[in-house]
Amino acid sequence: MSRGPDGGPRQNGSGGQAGTGPHLRGPKQDRSRATRQRLLEAAVSCLAEHGWAGSTVSAVAERAGVSRGAAQHHFPTREDLFTAAVEYVAEERSTALRTLPPQDRRTVVAALVDLYTGPLFRAALHLWVAASNEPQLHARVTELEARVGRESHRIAVELLRADESVPGVRETVQGLLDMARGLGLANLLTDDAGRRQRVVAQWGELLEGALG
Repeated sequence: MSRGPDGGPRQNGSGGQAGTGPHLRGPKQDRSRATRQRLLEAAVSCLAEHGWAGSTVSAVAERAGVSRGAAQHHFPTREDLFTAAVEYVAEERSTALRTLPPQDRRTVVAALVDLYTGPLFRAALHLWVAASNEPQLHARVTELEARVGRESHRIAVELLRADESVPGVRETVQGLLDMARGLGLANLLTDDAGRRQRVVAQWGELLEGALG
């Protein structure tokens, strides 16, 4: 055994015992990140299925498979949890848009509408409603939705190969996104897939004519 100047066993590093270096903290940090990710996914799912009133910290923790104490370690308050969920939803929606492959315009229209009628947008709608009555959420939701709106428009322009220097094209693309949001809102009440497909097909034809 290696010994120090006083004859006692030599300590590693700055006085700590061997085997406690930063490289061994990785698995614990990975578990912490995984727990946080499960909590955010569970929060989004709870919002999409049960709305704000039914989305308590306990409900989210149970869905994520962790204790309420573990949930509060990551997110001390309900507002902290769902503010983080707002950011998660915004990033997931932006990622989904960015990963859409280049396709013909009619397929792009259908893909955009699918995003706005899916579970992420449903969760976002519940957050909008909650934010209208919760000051802690309102500023963050407003800020993030503005950011996602700009990103959605930019990506839609790229996917549709739209030339916004042409008068009316910017408004046409924005009208498409507004239509998709409207279908997403209607989908909260009834899943009228047949009517939605007809609307999407018509918008695809209109865009082909409008964008050239």
